[in-house]
Amino acid sequence: MPDLTGKVAIVSGSTKGIGLAVAEHLVRAGCSVVISGRSREGVRSTVERIEPYAAGTVMGLPCDVRRPDECQVLVERAVDGLGRLDILVNNAGLGIFRPITELGIEEFQAQVETNLNGVFYLSRSAIPHLADTGDGWIINVGSLASRNAFAGGTGYNASKFGLLGLTEATMLDVRDRNIRVSIVMPGSVNTAFWEREQVPERTWRLEADDCALAVMQLLDYPPEAHVSRIEMRPSRPPAK
Repeated sequence: MPDLTGKVAIVSGSTKGIGLAVAEHLVRAGCSVVISGRSREGVRSTVERIEPYAAGTVMGLPCDVRRPDECQVLVERAVDGLGRLDILVNNAGLGIFRPITELGIEEFQAQVETNLNGVFYLSRSAIPHLADTGDGWIINVGSLASRNAFAGGTGYNASKFGLLGLTEATMLDVRDRNIRVSIVMPGSVNTAFWEREQVPERTWRLEADDCALAVMQLLDYPPEAHVSRIEMRPSRPPAK
């Protein structure tokens, strides 16, 4: 576990699932963390949940990552309130799984705007502040769907394939500014993300905590080392 005392992180989509697990690990490592999500009530209750065991400051700031203006305000308020920004974890995500003939235009757009555009908006706003620290991090939470298409994944695959390309190009753009950019790509994770699809049995899936540990492992590498991609999958999925 890295010692992140004195560092500041923003975690988008951190009121539940992987984002919440990442935030919990960060605060236990001494990091001050900005909790963010679209629901003001969700943000408030998450801050109350984490604060009792936080070694640093926990701040809650609602943000819809599909809105570039809200992303800019999120970053500015985080820096104004906590003095700096060292880590951005782009976790906010949306999945709607239907064949292309059944997927609505608005549903397609919502996935691209959340999973891809939101990462661009937040990263672009954060980069000047991350560069100021001399050891900045952008960690994007992607998916194995960033490389593997599946039936019913038109919008999701499009957004996650794009996220992988965005991550790798951003890495090349900012590496000389002392910012490392990585992507964590899990397979099936046992979170509320899948509940809308009513997946019957999920005990074999990865847990949100597994993904959070991958994020923490990245942050534990020394400045001269950069693991740009972590792929994760359940070790024992059901036999087909």
